[in-house]
Amino acid sequence: MWYHRLSHLHSRLQDLLKGGVIYPALPQPNFKSLLPLAVHWHHTASKSLTCAWQQHEDHFELKYANTVMRFDYVWLRDHCRSASCYNSKTHQRSLDTASVDLCIKPKTIRLDETTLFFTWPDGHVTKYDLNWLVKNSYEGQKQKVIQPRILWNAEIYQQAQVPSVDCQSFLETNEGLKKFLQNFLLYGIAFVENVPPTQEHTEKLAERISLIRETIYGRMWYFTSDFSRGDTAYTKLALDRHTDTTYFQEPCGIQVFHCLKHEGTGGRTLLVDGFYAAEQVLQKAPEEFELLSKVPLKHEYIEDVGECHNHMIGIGPVLNIYPWNKELYLIRLFKEKQNTVNRQWNSSLQCDIPERILTYRHFVSGTSIEHRGSLI
Repeated sequence: MWYHRLSHLHSRLQDLLKGGVIYPALPQPNFKSLLPLAVHWHHTASKSLTCAWQQHEDHFELKYANTVMRFDYVWLRDHCRSASCYNSKTHQRSLDTASVDLCIKPKTIRLDETTLFFTWPDGHVTKYDLNWLVKNSYEGQKQKVIQPRILWNAEIYQQAQVPSVDCQSFLETNEGLKKFLQNFLLYGIAFVENVPPTQEHTEKLAERISLIRETIYGRMWYFTSDFSRGDTAYTKLALDRHTDTTYFQEPCGIQVFHCLKHEGTGGRTLLVDGFYAAEQVLQKAPEEFELLSKVPLKHEYIEDVGECHNHMIGIGPVLNIYPWNKELYLIRLFKEKQNTVNRQWNSSLQCDIPERILTYRHFVSGTSIEHRGSLI
């Protein structure tokens, strides 16, 4: 049944992509359904916020910042940030988790301003800032958006008039780099203007952002329509909407494109915000969103041209979400690389990219970078 539904989903998406939205704030969870009703609470006023807690036999329950949280005592002891348990220079825990008694329970708990102190049976003291506990609790994570985004279709993006960054400003000033990164993180695409048309300058800009990932194509490479590799990108055929490196187990997080030379006609670049499309599906067909986020698909790359012999397989659902807050973080979709879904996202934006750098989020999964210098 799911196969038939999945195979027809993309033909239905075109009707769903007519507007744009800002990524909505996640709703507050219903804590009454998460935790049993507590009877005896310790109440303490902490600045403008009220802190209340209750000790249970096997866990600690905390109310703070409009959030009700539950912490196992083992977790609280294991995550102690004292000098003997945590290396603040390497940001690594030093305590051996196996050495913690699974039945451990604090002897005393007290609050000093915004810090909770737990004294354990052996006399060791663990202290936690209340805001740190909210940030690192499961309940707090459910309310938190990992990466705020502005979702767009062609109309929204054009009206936003997102400015490009000049190459010199990008390379030589923190303000230029900050402007670029803000554009990229919010919209998923960003432009750098006036870049000399060489691979060396492309590499220099890419390294200004992050490390460049080594791939089967190398770190940096040219491509043109000479079919030197067994891929449609090396032909004059048009490429429909897709995400690249779907056949990697971890698809790239950022791609860098630089058009070095343009002869003839055509060669326009089609840009699509897949997060916008996914949000439309979530709002108008939530059952289909769930299907796309749960059913794994196989994307395959087979290359047997000249000296290039590669066979790669990446497996994962079309929509990848964080399980604790259902936030989308990656889309894996290329119809030529898989056989189940046979239509692509809609709501597109077209633009030319002559002699400038274009980077865009392939639905961010890290800080890896790929480069393609284009000879069209």
